[in-house]
Amino acid sequence: MEQITFQDFLDIDICIWTIIKVDDFLEAKKPSYKLEVDFWEKIWIKKSSSQLKTMYSKKELIWKQVLWVINFPKKQIANFMSECLITGFIQNNGDVVLAIPDKKVDNGMRLL
Repeated sequence: MEQITFQDFLDIDICIWTIIKVDDFLEAKKPSYKLEVDFWEKIWIKKSSSQLKTMYSKKELIWKQVLWVINFPKKQIANFMSECLITGFIQNNGDVVLAIPDKKVDNGMRLL
């Protein structure tokens, strides 16, 4: 595994944010959702696509706090522009388990 510096790690902006909307993403090749994420109390809302349908229902995702990478470039997925990357752990079967705090955290708190 290639080593990185601590500064390289700090350059990745990983913060906690809350999912506020979940819709089916029917145009995606793999079962996915379209997510809206509340950045700064509805002043700044970002959209993301995520392949979470096999592990999470829409109801389970609403108001869930998750770790997000927010300084990657936007990525087009089918007809949708994903603006941030949700973090999780990819299991051997391809399912994703979300990276979430075990206690409530203030939105915007940065991972360190």
